[in-house]
Amino acid sequence: MRSGAEVNLVSRAAELARVAHAGQFRRDGVTPFIRHPEAVASRVAGDPIAEAVAWLHDVLEDTDLTVDDLREHQMPAEVIAGVVTLTKAGDMGYERYLSRIKADPLARKVKVADMLSNLSDHPTSRQIVKYAKGLLVLLG
Repeated sequence: MRSGAEVNLVSRAAELARVAHAGQFRRDGVTPFIRHPEAVASRVAGDPIAEAVAWLHDVLEDTDLTVDDLREHQMPAEVIAGVVTLTKAGDMGYERYLSRIKADPLARKVKVADMLSNLSDHPTSRQIVKYAKGLLVLLG
């Protein structure tokens, strides 16, 4: 059974993600983007820290939110660190990015859930190859 603080953390992260991703859509141009973090969070259900990270895993990369915004919304340091680890810097190569994630059990858990979610959402052939290779790195 979850504590009130755990439920509160997950609901605060979900709401922050909903606001940050408002007006964004998936590749199909129809599906609200928030369905993706929601699906990722559902894949790590039962681990409130991972769920919060899952809800927020794309906010630094795909919205105007910053690390300072996450702090202002009282996200725990562990959640912020996970989100930062999952945020790919523009010049960072994919292999280096995956190595960084693999070294962090929390980020690895959420990234695997992210990749599985992306693979279940009508991926392109290129994305299938990319995520398959990524999963081999993260789970190998």
